[in-house]
Order: sequence, then structure tokens, then C-alpha cells
Amino acid sequence: MDVTELDRILLAGAAVLLVAIIAVRLSGRLGLPSLLIYLAMGLLLGESGAGIQFEDAQLAHALGFAALVIILIEGGLTTRWNEVRPVMPMGVVLATLGVAISVGVVACVAHFVLGLDWQISVLLGAVTSPTDAAAVFSVLRRVNVRPRLRGMLEAESGLNDAPTVLLVTLVSTDGLKEHGLPYFAGLVVYELVVGALFGFVIGWAAVGLIRRVALGSAGLYPLAIVSLCFVSYAGGTVLLHVSGFAAVYVTSLILGRAELPHRIATRSFVDGFAWLAQIGLFVMLGLLASPGRIQLNDVLLALVIGIAVTVVGRFAAVTLSVSWFKIPWREQTFVAWAGLRGAVPIVLATIPLAEKVPQADRVFDVVFVLVLLFTLLQGPSLPWLAKRLKVLDDNAAVEVDIDVAPLESLGADMLQVLIPSESRLAGVEIGELRLPPGVSVSLVIRDHKAFVPERRTVLRAGDAVLVVAPSALREPTVRRLRAVSRAGRLAGWFGERGREQH
Repeated sequence: MDVTELDRILLAGAAVLLVAIIAVRLSGRLGLPSLLIYLAMGLLLGESGAGIQFEDAQLAHALGFAALVIILIEGGLTTRWNEVRPVMPMGVVLATLGVAISVGVVACVAHFVLGLDWQISVLLGAVTSPTDAAAVFSVLRRVNVRPRLRGMLEAESGLNDAPTVLLVTLVSTDGLKEHGLPYFAGLVVYELVVGALFGFVIGWAAVGLIRRVALGSAGLYPLAIVSLCFVSYAGGTVLLHVSGFAAVYVTSLILGRAELPHRIATRSFVDGFAWLAQIGLFVMLGLLASPGRIQLNDVLLALVIGIAVTVVGRFAAVTLSVSWFKIPWREQTFVAWAGLRGAVPIVLATIPLAEKVPQADRVFDVVFVLVLLFTLLQGPSLPWLAKRLKVLDDNAAVEVDIDVAPLESLGADMLQVLIPSESRLAGVEIGELRLPPGVSVSLVIRDHKAFVPERRTVLRAGDAVLVVAPSALREPTVRRLRAVSRAGRLAGWFGERGREQH
């Protein structure tokens, strides 16, 4: 590749990226998931459109896994730990038992109803059963459902990649036939448990490291956090042979709940990084697809498998997995329908392609059509369904955004507090905050004008408040600000301490 060719690639890549960014706004107005537009862009650029040839399934498999890691990092860093922790057991059951039930249902339908052989039947079940983290994270943050439901779905989508990747790999290489189900079950338990423990250790160590090392630039903090998350993924996979997906998701969850320096800047950086990964992933998968190869029989097969996995398998999986936890039927129905498929099934379908499994091309084509059809059906219907089932959260706790910047020479931290419109910090006087002794409110930015507040200064919605706190008092200060944001100036009287909610 010479410089001229590189320039052409950069020009084409930048043009595709800009079109994809504009498409985000268009998809939001139309109520369609953006992945559909990105897949369509890939199809238009591919062999049936602009004529770009891309048939390297192994490269697509590798790049797809890298993109999924980035998406999981963003999901973990932006997930609210207080919502996920109480429902983590339900998320784990859905990611294991629920996936197994769904795989069994789809495999039986494919074998006994459609007459497919067992290997292809199990592959179709394993590939289509996991929910997609990118689709779930993006849709649920536009639908204000109850925290328990949001946490359950996010935990499930963050954890169910590990067992399905293992199952698809074993089926594609005939490992499941050779070792049997007990071996597979034990391997899943080992990979998930040890992977999660490894991710916890890396996350705990990363939090201590970032808090103690003052970096030279604010822009280095996001890079350091993303690098540590990749260490968790690659270290778990290479050193311990465990699920890197489970490890990186747990690590990012721990980093996301910690009050780290430049937290808001880090989230903004990772959000943009995740968008880039999604755009590249879906465009690449669109390039890999061959629309001319898809026959009417493949479309009909995708409809049957889609109904089996979305209606029969998913509802059976949710009912049998979470009924033990006494979840009302309305919430079970929403969780079942909100199990969105996206990039994950298509990426998983590249594994049998890379292993050259017989009929792997057909599996990929069926899965590609299934994702297109059922994402178009499920995604736009979720806001309507949440309203009809009455699972919207009208009394969601108001959390203020607090960013932290270290002031190393003073042994203190500067907290930047953004007050949203629903926060009960609005209307509170500076003196009524009752922050720990030694903590001072240094500046208020209102209507693009900054001023030094007095004790009687009343905070307003939309204010940006700068608070300087000694490093030892940072955590109590953050808890107090969040307590007042949720319960008002009398937060202490109401028992609100600003800690993580259980």
C-alpha cells in the first residue's frame, strides 16, 4: 500500500463515517435502530452495490470480537451499578439457563419441524439466542423503564456472550459431540466464574491505580481506562483461558461505579469509541453478506427461526428463568420482548464460516435476514409496549453528574456538579447543602456566566457548580450532593445518605 492508496482509503472511510453519524439522527427520527442503516450501508458498498469484495470470515470474526469488547466496555462504564447489583442473579440465570432453554427450543424446531440436521439446528439455536449488548444498551436508554428491568436486561446482555461463544465454537469444531454436555456445562461455569473473578481483580486494582496516579493530561484518563479494560479481556483469555467477555464486562462495571478523575470526559470518549465500533462492525457485516445468495427459502427459514427464538424460545426462557424471583407477568413480558438481536448473532455466525462448517453460508444468510426483520419489528415497538404494560418508571431517582479533576498540589479534588431539571438540588441554598467542613463551593456557572456564590445563593436547574474538596472528603461530599439531589435539603431527615441504592 502506498501513500496515494492510503489517502483514498482515508477519504472513503471518513465519508462513510460521516454518513453513518448523520444516519444516527435520521434513525432516531424514524424510530429505527441505527444498526439497520449501517447494515444497509455495508450492503450498498458490497458486491451487490459498489462492488467492494470482502469474503474473509476469519478477519470478520476477529474484528467482530474486538468491536464487541469495545461495546461491552461502554456498556459497563455507563451502566448504573445500583440498578444492576440487585438483579445480577436474574441476569446470570437468563444468560445461562435462559440461553440453554432458548437454544433447545430453536434446535428442536429446526430439526423436527424444518428437517435440518442436528449440527445446523444447534448452531441456529446457539447463534440466535443471545441478546445484543449494543442494541439493548442503546434502546433501553431511550425508554425509561423501571430500574430492575433495565438492570436485568443489561446484565443479561453483558454476560450471555460467553456461554454462546463457547457453544458455537464447540459445535462448529465437533467438540460438543466429542466431549458431551457435562463437559460443556463445566466449562461454561469455569469460564464465567473465573472470568468474572479475574475481571473483578483487574477492576479493583485499576481503580486504586488511577486514583493514586495523577496523569499529565485529562485526555490520558480515558485512554488508561480503556487500556485496562482490554488488559482484563486479553489477560483472561490468554493467561487463564476464561471468558474475556465476562472479565471485561465486570471490570468496566467496577470502573463505571467508581468516582474516578474526569469521569464524564471518560464516558464521552468511550461513548464515541463505542459508536465507532458499532458503525465499523455493522458496515463490515453488511460487506460480508451476499444478498444475491439469499433465496426465498432462506427468508422463510429466517421467519420460522425468528418466531421460534423470539416468541417461543425467549418467552419460555424468561418464564422459566425469572419466575423463581417472583417477577410480575407484565415485567416478564417486557423482558422477553426486549431481548433484542443485533450484531452478536451475525458475529457468532462468522465462527462456523471461519471453521468451514458445511452449510455455514446458509446459516449466516438466515441469521442476517432474521436480525434485519426482527430488529425492525422489535426495536420501534418497545416504547409502546412499555407504556401498555405499565412498566415505565415515572419516579426514577435523579442522579447528578459529578466529574472529578485532581488538584495534586493542594491534595484536593475539584468536583464539577451538573444540576438536571428534575434534581431537588434546584431551589437549595449553598448553606443548606451542609457539606463536610473544609469543603467549599468555589464557583457557579449559570447562563454562560460564572460567579462566586454566597451562603444564601440559591441553586437552579442547569447550573454547573464547582466544589473543591480535600481528597479524604471527596466520597462524603459526593454522597451528600447525591442525597440532596434525590431528597432535597432535608435528605438526612428522610434517611437519604446518597449511597448506592439496593
